[in-house]
Order: sequence, then C-alpha cells, then structure tokens
Amino acid sequence: MRGNEREGSVSVRAAVVTEVGGGFTPMEVDVDAPTGREVLVDVRASGLCHSDLHVVEMGHTVTFPSVRGHEIAGVIVALGPDVRDLRVGDHVVGCLVSWCGDCEPCRAGRRTMCRRPAATLRSAGEPPRLSRGGVEITQGNGMAGFAEQVLTHENQLTAIDPTMPFAQAAVIGCSVVTGLGAVEHVAKVAGGQVVVVFGCGGVGLNVINGAVIAGAREIIAVDVVDAKLDWARRFGATQVVNSRRDDPVAAIREITGSGADHAFEVVGLSTTQQQAWSCLGVGGRAYLMGMSAPGTELVIDTSESHRMQKAVEQVYLGATDPRRDIPRYVELYRAGALLLDELVTDTISLDGMDEAYAALVRGETLRSVITEF
Repeated sequence: MRGNEREGSVSVRAAVVTEVGGGFTPMEVDVDAPTGREVLVDVRASGLCHSDLHVVEMGHTVTFPSVRGHEIAGVIVALGPDVRDLRVGDHVVGCLVSWCGDCEPCRAGRRTMCRRPAATLRSAGEPPRLSRGGVEITQGNGMAGFAEQVLTHENQLTAIDPTMPFAQAAVIGCSVVTGLGAVEHVAKVAGGQVVVVFGCGGVGLNVINGAVIAGAREIIAVDVVDAKLDWARRFGATQVVNSRRDDPVAAIREITGSGADHAFEVVGLSTTQQQAWSCLGVGGRAYLMGMSAPGTELVIDTSESHRMQKAVEQVYLGATDPRRDIPRYVELYRAGALLLDELVTDTISLDGMDEAYAALVRGETLRSVITEF
C-alpha cells in the first residue's frame, strides 16, 4: 500500500466488482483518511460469505463499482478524532450489523433493529471512503472487507483477545453470529428439543453447533450435497437427510414421530421454507434465515397454524449484539465448544477469490478466508 494525492489517504489492493454477475477483480483503490468515529483496519483475514456472491449475482441494492466482504479480522492502524471505544493496536472483528447506538432499539441492545443505520456512513457531500481515479466505489455493508485495509465506523468493529487467530476470528462476524445467535437469542433452544436445519453451509453448521451447545436431543440436517451432510455430522447432527433423494418432511416425521420443535431455514428458497414450516410439530417454530430473492413467498394455512400453535419468524443476523456476543464466542472457541478450525477449510489469496467462490457453490468448501492480499 502507498500514500496518494489526498492527504492521509492510502492506495490498497482490493477485489472490485464492476457489474451485475461480474467477478471479483483485484485492483488498486484509494482509501480515505478516517474522520469522525471512523477506524482504519489493517485486514489480516477476510471470509468469503455466500451472501456477497448472492448479492452480486442479483445486483439487488448494489451500486457498482463495489467492494464487498464483511467477515474481517485485523488490527487497528488509525482512528478518527471522535472514536470512543477502540484504540490503535486493538485486534478487532468486523460485523455487518450497522447500529447508531442512540435510537431506542440500540439502547435496548437490539442492534439489528437499529432505526438509523445510515448514521454510521458518511453524509452526502463528503468525500467517499473508497474511490478509484476519482470515481466512488461503494462499500458492501459499510465494510468493503475484500481489501488490504478497511475504513468503517467503530460500531461495526469489536475488540477481541489478541491471541485469537485471525482466520477463525473473521468468520465470527457473520457466519457465527447469524447461526449461533439464532439458536440463542431467537429460538432459545432448550435441552431435549428437536432441531432441524435446512442448508448446511457456514451458517447452517453454526446453527447445528449452537443446538449442540444448547443440549438439543435430536439435530436433523437437510441438504442436497452429501459432502455437506458429512460436515453436518462432524458439527453434531444426529441424523441427516439428502432432500434430492428423499422427501425431507416425511423423513423428519419418521425420525421424530411428531415433528420438530425448531426448524431453521438457511437457504432462502420457497421450497425449503415450505418444508421447514411443514415439518413442525405442535407448538413448533420455523425461522427463515436464508437470503431470498424478491418475490419469494411462503404459503401458510392459518387454520393449521392456529390448531397446531405453529409460528414462523424472520431472523436477521441472529438478533446479535456484536459487542456482547463476539467476545463470548471467542471464549467458546477457546473452550473447544465452537468449531471454527473445522469451519475454515481453506486460506487463499485475493487473486483466488473467483475459484474459491466456485468451489463454495459446488459444495467443496465451507469457508475460504483471504489471508494474502
């Protein structure tokens, strides 16, 4: 990285997407100097979350050119003048939850329901945080983590134990807080209950891991890829169902006898959402967590839901409070309860992103993490 013409700014290497469905192309971009409560982070690890690929392929809510990436871990190298909670040299984990800290939900600890998330961004008329040749580059989720350095609001960062390995720390900020958070904060899974997980990627495996920690009696994993079902068993699934070969609802009924207490849908498809709803027993709850395309619908027979006392809930990022949850998840990893070594299946360079994403789509990897830029 090097300095450029704007005082205090630097030129760094980042993976830029220039169009809908375009690849992640490494190139030099300019990162502005931190102002206000902004923090500049030297990125040591950046995880490849499927949601970034999904957003790029759909082009939904994205202004191009853009730098994506929101699972980061690194070291703070510079601070804006108004930063309150962090220091240069802190090891931090980034999280895509943007929260102002001042609205009623934020004050109550419900960070994912912040009413003013744009307060963490620069205002119109201010220079962009990222640019190339004078052209603004938008930041994915206010982060832009597929880069050597990240400039973001301090509320999107949480300080962690500096002895925590960076690659494992990075995946906590999305995959873990979303999956484990849904089990803890939304479903509140209890010992002896039956849990079903539709979709065994990074988030789904953290749901399984969370259900193990909660003491679930039966954990049933559903996917169409046998390799992912093998991973699900390693993370604690007691039964697996390949829904390409078998009807998952019938299989779950046969295994449980009465249906599931909790069904987590981590795919975002109408078919799997309907299956999650249909596999529930009396008093069961379905949690929709996968990123759906606009227009995706779930049809519910309200007579059945009334009689069976079933319910469905949309879950966003595990209802996490990053400052509360991320340090605790670091400790769960230290205690051997959170399987992050198993989750990080590959470390790659910035130049290898397109192939790593292709391998993720094929079901050959769980989480690839960029450690070379």
